[in-house]
Amino acid sequence: MSVDLKAVRRIAHLARIEVTEAETPHLQSEINAILKFVEALDAVDVDGVEPMTSVIPMRLPMREDVVTDGGIAPLVLANAPVTEDGFFVVPKVIE
Repeated sequence: MSVDLKAVRRIAHLARIEVTEAETPHLQSEINAILKFVEALDAVDVDGVEPMTSVIPMRLPMREDVVTDGGIAPLVLANAPVTEDGFFVVPKVIE
């Protein structure tokens, strides 16, 4: 997979990055190099390899799984401009 100059401009636009016409060929080669590297990773056989949380074997600290609301709902709601029955009031966005 490779990207053309039009795709580079679109990516820059979506990322809200200002890119000059002189910079687009360089960025095109950079993006294509990244994509080539990612394609090379697809060739790696990972069958039987378990997911890791770290490169160094370690156990994650465990804690008691207890449901709690934190007891600070009134403090949080104090920051809201409008509340009703203990909830935030927000504008309707879906008809």
